[in-house]
Amino acid sequence: MIPDAGLDEIQVKHRWLDLAGMKIFYREAGRVGAPVLLLPHGYPCSSYEFRALMPRLADRWHLIAPDFPGSGYTDTPDGFRYDFDGFADFLDTFTQKLGLQRFALYLHDFGSQIGLRLAIKKPHRIAALVIQNGDIYEDVLGPKYEGLQEYWRNPTAEARQKIADAVSEEGFREEFLNEVRPELAERISPDLWKLHWSLMDERRRKIAIDVIAKLRENVEWFPRYQQYLRDHQPPTLIVWGPQDGYMPEKSGRAYLRDLPKAELHLLDGGHWLLETNLDEVVPLIRGFLSRFHTA
Repeated sequence: MIPDAGLDEIQVKHRWLDLAGMKIFYREAGRVGAPVLLLPHGYPCSSYEFRALMPRLADRWHLIAPDFPGSGYTDTPDGFRYDFDGFADFLDTFTQKLGLQRFALYLHDFGSQIGLRLAIKKPHRIAALVIQNGDIYEDVLGPKYEGLQEYWRNPTAEARQKIADAVSEEGFREEFLNEVRPELAERISPDLWKLHWSLMDERRRKIAIDVIAKLRENVEWFPRYQQYLRDHQPPTLIVWGPQDGYMPEKSGRAYLRDLPKAELHLLDGGHWLLETNLDEVVPLIRGFLSRFHTA
């Protein structure tokens, strides 16, 4: 820990701000003015997924993790565009509201594509990437994508109902456990699916079903994400949990096609490494950011 980092700075703060009439919840840790690590969350989660990581890095970096509209403790306003472009625009507006001009991005799950859309839009704002189980290569998607791929091929009402059935408490549980070995599953708290399911109402559930059903449109963006990486070559750390039915080991290795200089670490974990492998992830991120994202 650096000498001027006091206890108050490394503790996570829970904050709200008004963004064009929308009440936004976000978590913040670290000193204002320190290099920023922006933490967009995945599905079916919220900024809660970063609660343990943030204080472990807050002595040297300024960490910001918002809840997206329709997720966590943020409002679910009418008129918001609940798709990846809408979330990317939100992230852009949110960071500008906080005066965050340049930052490293943590890319995980849905947050990967949302963050990369922001990076494509504003490449000069991206200092570095930390990629953790975020998929942008269609040819290496895992077997758990088969149901969605079937829907994309034949979008019937019956196939859509299968998506709707997965937006449930049991479906959330499956998303968080996601094929990790039993001894690792014991490290994943039921608080994750219990909390996030308790925050769902019928409107949020419909939004989630619509977003998942339209993922084919996001997959069509995959070549654009890859092009951004090839063109800009941002310093990149890849920490990957291969025990992931959606994004197995080959999904992580695929990034090296476009980022041959990226640092890749395959850990003994799955999709939610911050729950199961935090003590391994933290020193990897600290070492990487110390080299590529300092004041």
